[in-house]
Amino acid sequence: MVMRNAIKLALCVALSGVTSFASESGQIASRAQKSLKAGKFAKGYSQLERALIASRKEADRRSEARIFIAMGQIRTMSLDFNLADSLLNYVQNEGMDRSTRVMLVKAKMALRNATEKFSDAVSLCEGVAENDLDGIDDNLQGAFYSECAIAYAGNRNGEKANQSLKMVGKRTDDDTGIYFWTEARMADLQNSGDADSLYRKAEAKSVEANTPYMTANILYHRGNFLSKSSPSESKKLWNRCKTAFELMGLNNNAKRCDK
Repeated sequence: MVMRNAIKLALCVALSGVTSFASESGQIASRAQKSLKAGKFAKGYSQLERALIASRKEADRRSEARIFIAMGQIRTMSLDFNLADSLLNYVQNEGMDRSTRVMLVKAKMALRNATEKFSDAVSLCEGVAENDLDGIDDNLQGAFYSECAIAYAGNRNGEKANQSLKMVGKRTDDDTGIYFWTEARMADLQNSGDADSLYRKAEAKSVEANTPYMTANILYHRGNFLSKSSPSESKKLWNRCKTAFELMGLNNNAKRCDK
């Protein structure tokens, strides 16, 4: 079973417009996608840098934009927030197709949510009209609504958060992890007692799908959620999180788990 969690979805969709072509940039981006899924971030990012050069040689503006978006998302995931912001701001909306514009907004929302600038993320979400999503890939829509739901939850708007969560469910398969991940983050941000059980469900899906980054990220957030109610369990989760991120070469993430 393949789990399309929020982060994996975003990267796969962003690179899909590149890898669908038998071009040099597409071939390199395809290899980068496989590296990232396996948790080999340094290798995957290096491959994306090579794909970017190839896309410029090919004068393929859409592929270049999508590679920049993927690179920005990786920098968000590795907590290099300033560089992520620079990469995403380099991509201009003008001249981009609708799918790429939604990808860009989704990536910017993910950055704002990661830095807990939830009001800014809400503004980005509401800047996309419902018509803009018509005909867009369901996986991209699911990832977009996931970020919207998290932004609304962080901004204390439970009604709109739940509406966005429903859209996640409609746009993604019932057996995917993105719904559990989104619901867990919402519950956590809204101080709900269900957050830990939801995180555990999301963790199980992530382990089953062999997506190491997502598993470690869930462990970090579970540890935070349990830090007051169960400090000993929280410490165990953070130790697992630290080890996993160290083995992925994500030092910033490992340091964040070192509590």
